[in-house]
Amino acid sequence: MITRLRAENFKSWKDTGDLRLGSLTGLFGTNSSGKTSILQVLPLLKQTAEFPDNNRVLYFGKDDSPVFLGTFREIIHGKVLHSALTLSFSWRSDIPGSTRKRPYSFDPIVERLNDREFSFRTSIRQRGEAPEVDSFAYELGGRVFGMQRTGQNEYTLIHGPAADAREEMVSNTDSYFPFGGEFKEPTEIQFESPVKCYGFPPDAGAVFDALRAEAPQNEVASRNHDGLPPFQLAFESVFQRVHYLGPLRPFPHRVYQWGGERPLDTGWDGEQTVETLLAYRVVEKIAEWLKQMDLVHSFKLQSVGESGTIYQCYVQRSPAATEVLLPDVGFGVSQILPVLANCAMLPAGSTLLLEQPEIHLHPFAQAALADVLIDAIKNRKIQVIVESHSEHLLRRIQRRIAEEVFAAEDAALYFCHLEEGASQADELELDSYGYIKNWPKHFFGDEMEEVAKMTIAASERRKAGRQ
Repeated sequence: MITRLRAENFKSWKDTGDLRLGSLTGLFGTNSSGKTSILQVLPLLKQTAEFPDNNRVLYFGKDDSPVFLGTFREIIHGKVLHSALTLSFSWRSDIPGSTRKRPYSFDPIVERLNDREFSFRTSIRQRGEAPEVDSFAYELGGRVFGMQRTGQNEYTLIHGPAADAREEMVSNTDSYFPFGGEFKEPTEIQFESPVKCYGFPPDAGAVFDALRAEAPQNEVASRNHDGLPPFQLAFESVFQRVHYLGPLRPFPHRVYQWGGERPLDTGWDGEQTVETLLAYRVVEKIAEWLKQMDLVHSFKLQSVGESGTIYQCYVQRSPAATEVLLPDVGFGVSQILPVLANCAMLPAGSTLLLEQPEIHLHPFAQAALADVLIDAIKNRKIQVIVESHSEHLLRRIQRRIAEEVFAAEDAALYFCHLEEGASQADELELDSYGYIKNWPKHFFGDEMEEVAKMTIAASERRKAGRQ
């Protein structure tokens, strides 16, 4: 589970601050307030980890990428190129039974680092034609491992105790940063550029192994150098667990083809939704959720022909209605299907990022969607981070907290807004009864004011004798 997230000089954010993430994190706010930008940080790091070029510090994407951010100039806050873009997060395993097998390829490596929290931070700056890493560091168990830029394509290792793992990384390359003022222990050995924005070069491990080998003869080395944990693979394992679904999902088809593939998720645009439903045999669960949301009476996938690879999706809106194909019902059903499919099939320990999951849904279904997310969190043990404009979804979360279905401390809700040209995030203070103690002004408009002014207008028309 990703427990903390922070971005500095990223798009509209000068500094998001240290954002606490819960099992359910909600990002609300006005249009163009920076909600989506926060949600883009994790897909940006994920697609960077998956990009094959190790020399690409950050992969900003293309049209067919989960997020397409353009260039460094376009994402740096205020277009100030000499500013440092800093991204950081903390992660911990929260799945009971850490020794059992899990469906991610790097889990044995992550298990060596956890079940304790580790933190990562990277600082990147444009130099010449391309961005370069100023520094990056991992903190684990009170110790820091990282690299610091010391010259043109030259870096030194940094390692030692972390006086305070929450201190900001110093971006000035003349000082050795990273997580605490007492920490200042660079090696004299110079290295070439890191792997992407998060990985040690291959020969770094040998340096740490040499320091460890000297430990029996050197009390300081024994205390301060214990080899280099496999952080790069742990980083990539974390982002194997991150799954993103964007707001623009495909139109439904009349016919689908499935050859037995088992996709990792629905895809960032939901294109693999039907394949996912079939591969993980979650059609019945989806039908149950759709019925709870009052979107359908029945939902099924049926094979067509003798090949067994062609399917059609049938929906019955009510018990008396005719069964029709998916494209022949309201658009909202097809748009919510990828959301439900991910909630039903992602393995425990996953982090699901949802951008406007309520799109095209009526208010009752928006509220019921909150119950689906809570179900997935509690019973499937996944983490959900949602960017939304839905008051109905939020109100249902508050209600479930009051009913003790969901704990207030498991939620992290934020109101995003612009302040003097920069985005700000205010955490909403939820009590155990679901009340928000610091309800922001103009959060979802003013319902009472609308009703009052409508009543006054109606009264004035009657007084004037107008119908």
